[in-house]
Amino acid sequence: MTTTVGSTGLCAGRVVVVTGAGRGLGRAHALAFAAEGAKVVVNDLGVGPAGDGNSPGPAREVAEEILAAGGEAVVNGGDIATTDGATSLVTAALDAFGRLDTLVNNAGFLRDRMLVNLTEDDWDAVMRVHLKGHFLPLKHAAAHWRAEARAGRTPTGRVINTSSGAGLLGSVGQSNYAAAKAGILALTLVAAEELGRYGVQVNAIAPAARTRMTEQTFAETMAAPGAGAFDAMAPENVSPLVVWLGSTASEGVTGRVFEAEAGRITVMEGWHRGPTTDRGARWTPGEAGETVRALLRVAKAPGAVYGAAPGPGPSGV
Repeated sequence: MTTTVGSTGLCAGRVVVVTGAGRGLGRAHALAFAAEGAKVVVNDLGVGPAGDGNSPGPAREVAEEILAAGGEAVVNGGDIATTDGATSLVTAALDAFGRLDTLVNNAGFLRDRMLVNLTEDDWDAVMRVHLKGHFLPLKHAAAHWRAEARAGRTPTGRVINTSSGAGLLGSVGQSNYAAAKAGILALTLVAAEELGRYGVQVNAIAPAARTRMTEQTFAETMAAPGAGAFDAMAPENVSPLVVWLGSTASEGVTGRVFEAEAGRITVMEGWHRGPTTDRGARWTPGEAGETVRALLRVAKAPGAVYGAAPGPGPSGV
């Protein structure tokens, strides 16, 4: 494939599956992997921003773009939130290219509403595509890699999951999405610990970029700049980190979460135990309350929830 500026063949020979690769971040990831020499399985159902409809067009267009540039790609239209669809990702990689090296879990959509207006269907649909849609592809890719390791062919497996700032800090009007994205973080930590013995590394990103999912929320701040200016919110800014995490160059990096936005990469440090008091005996409710107040006075304040009204954040002091 014709390489882009700065391409080094970092993923030459690797086979990469990208879910939700028809548009936005997924499209940028698929093209970036291909530019670095990877063979790509382009998965996308072609649904609307809220998960409605179905079209093979977006995935086919991305695959055709890779092929036209001299790369290798195949289209997969499996529903990644079903066992058959998730299994088909592995099958597509093995049938087309004979191996599977990297899985990028990216697919998703939004059903944003304030909590009291959120329907059960809104909740279930977002949980299904984001959380279940991460679990099932990860499960079936991991089963393949485990079998390879047990057969003496230890893989250099890589998984990159997609969380969000909403999963890290919360986001007003997105309780379903925030809960799903927070679940993906926990899934990442557990999978990294369980799959390391099979030669698999699992990390997560919390990206910020201009996509269909963010264009309404960040319409003013995410507008594309004029010609020649750095487009800080372009999805392509996130992909270099994803490509590196999906390559063998990332050896030893696992169980980590990274924020990626514009030209910034941040290692997220997650939950750590803060101030603690242990009396070695049971508290009364009043004593527990007094202790909590004292601990909160010296604890770090939590980060502000996205979309929260200006003013002091939660403290409880």
